[in-house]
Parts: sequence; structure tokens; C-alpha cells
Amino acid sequence: MDNQTTLNKLSEKVSTILEKYHALKSENEMMRNEIVTLKADCALKNQEIERLHEENAQKDIEIEEIVNKIESILG
Repeated sequence: MDNQTTLNKLSEKVSTILEKYHALKSENEMMRNEIVTLKADCALKNQEIERLHEENAQKDIEIEEIVNKIESILG
């Protein structure tokens, strides 16, 4: 009888460990998916930032050209 009780306890503990394992595995997968999504969002934002930097640099060049034309007109 004592063996059966020990076997039942062991079985319960193994079941508990398996439940925790499956829960953690599921949570891990959700986190991996979230990381993939966040990396994709970050890449899009980085592309937009780069585009805006280039646009800003182009505007600076245009402003400099306008200033140079005004200075040449004013003499």
C-alpha cells in the first residue's frame, strides 16, 4: 500500500511538472512571436527615421542653395 501511495505522489508530481512545462513552453512561444513582431516594427521605424534624415539633409541643401542665391542677388 505504501508503494502505491508513493507511486501516486510521484505520478502527481510528474503531472504537475508536465503542466508547468507546457505552460512555460506556450508562454515562451508567445514571447518569441512578440519579439519577432517588435523587431519588424523596429525595422520599419528605423527605415522611416533614415528616410526622414535623408529628407532633412536634402532640405538643408535646398536652404543653403536658396541662401546662396539671395546672397548673390544682394551682392
